[in-house]
Amino acid sequence: MKPVMVAAALAALAAVTHGAASAAQPAQERAQQHEAARDPNVPAGPSPAPQGIAEAGEAAAKRKRTDLNPKDQARVRQVTQATDDFSRAEPFELMQAGAATVRPLINADIFSLPSATLDFEGRQRFQMGNSLFRKDWVSSPSSTQASDGLGPLFNARSCQACHVKDGRGTVPGFDPVERSDAVALLMRLAVPALTEADLRRIHTGEIHFLPDPVYGVQLQNFAVAGLPAEGSLEIAYTPVEVKLNGGETATLMRPAYRIGNLGYGPMRADVQMSPRLAPPMIGLGLLEAVHEADILANATADHGDGVRGKPNWVIDARTGKPALGRFNWKASQPTVEQQSAVAFSNDMGLSTPMFPSHYGECTPAQAECFKMPHGAQPHLGEHEVPGPLMDLVADYATNLAVPQRRDVDDARVLAGKKLFYEANCVACHVPKYVTRRDAARPEHRFQLIWPYTDMLLHDMGDGLADDVSEGLASGRDWRTPPLWGIGLTKTVNPNATWLHDGRARTLLEAVLWHGGEAQPARDRVVNMTPEERADLVRFLESL
Repeated sequence: MKPVMVAAALAALAAVTHGAASAAQPAQERAQQHEAARDPNVPAGPSPAPQGIAEAGEAAAKRKRTDLNPKDQARVRQVTQATDDFSRAEPFELMQAGAATVRPLINADIFSLPSATLDFEGRQRFQMGNSLFRKDWVSSPSSTQASDGLGPLFNARSCQACHVKDGRGTVPGFDPVERSDAVALLMRLAVPALTEADLRRIHTGEIHFLPDPVYGVQLQNFAVAGLPAEGSLEIAYTPVEVKLNGGETATLMRPAYRIGNLGYGPMRADVQMSPRLAPPMIGLGLLEAVHEADILANATADHGDGVRGKPNWVIDARTGKPALGRFNWKASQPTVEQQSAVAFSNDMGLSTPMFPSHYGECTPAQAECFKMPHGAQPHLGEHEVPGPLMDLVADYATNLAVPQRRDVDDARVLAGKKLFYEANCVACHVPKYVTRRDAARPEHRFQLIWPYTDMLLHDMGDGLADDVSEGLASGRDWRTPPLWGIGLTKTVNPNATWLHDGRARTLLEAVLWHGGEAQPARDRVVNMTPEERADLVRFLESL
């Protein structure tokens, strides 16, 4: 299969880069050396060009849309121009994912429907992918041979466990009585790169950051029988009052994190932690179909307020070449397929053609982890999630439909939209794009979409900083999340919250946490009248 061939080629090149293991080495020793040499977030394979990943990415950047003829280019420029008429809804604004938009009854399954542009065969593959996305995996050995291989260390048994009904994940409750084990809230672990060799690996894109030498890139709070889990995540919240114009006050909740019950000894003293909440899954294939030139144009445009987004250049697993990061909280993954494969490896410990280790995120310091049985079955393929199954999951994840908007002509929604523009929220939350005519999947081609994101990194200030650099993203940088569907968040998951760590209980709280480049926009919201803030939230709830 093509993914297997790519993985094999990358692995072969990696052997040349790092030195081939002796055939006389024990299998366990070779496995541990392999795991020590790679970051599970980056495909096994050669380092990119000798220059830095940023330079290599910029050199390969596509800054012109070659998929459009001159007539189409003029149409696209016209239709994506920012509006200045807030007296009525814009043409096609109701259908925020173009022809792919769905118009179902509003219920808890609203984020779990297939794109309206899928044909019959595409819908069949979507349903098969859905069954895999919801499937609970089990540890090996098991009588269910096509579903085993979980772990040895893991965060969840299924994709759906984190992405609740394909929407946002759930964090432990703010009330101590309601708190439960974090599943959808993952904790990234990084340590400062101090040596020239480690700094070069990050500079060239070989790794995104330097993991903790014992616990790796991510805390796994579950393990298979006979193996200790890595630890448990504990959260404490401190209320922070914010005074608003009009005599109102908002109370934000500042989180503090602690990892207890460490299963493998102490972490490095200078470890840095970055919590990450599972985001909603809708519209991902359409975001992947946005032309690179349109994203990069936003990085060089003058948006006012000192706003300047930057791309995160990363390695594409299929090509081994620099690619524009689009997904994840710090834009560290270039495609939906690669993001899904990373989740299989890190979150569930399952091997795929892109990430072929059966031991997931086990590190050399966790020697017992490599002694556990894996779930690869010779008659099913060499990976626990073989290529055909990985393809089905990718088909599903790229075609979860965006629902149509509500109340687009409502006077208060239109007033809130005007305030959204006037506050310059659109500097980062860019409203609309037209996808590529030559997109890889026909169902995503040439659609006018309204995701409200630029997919770029922005400095969001000290309040949201995690101090963890990830590729070209600094500890203050976050990718602008799409806003489409945000008004249905609690319809899908009543316990859902917002921002990268779920600290914001309301949309207004999410706005008030903005700092850095977004500070001027945030301050304009603070200075609005109570009625204006209500209109702004009503607009967001219509998306």
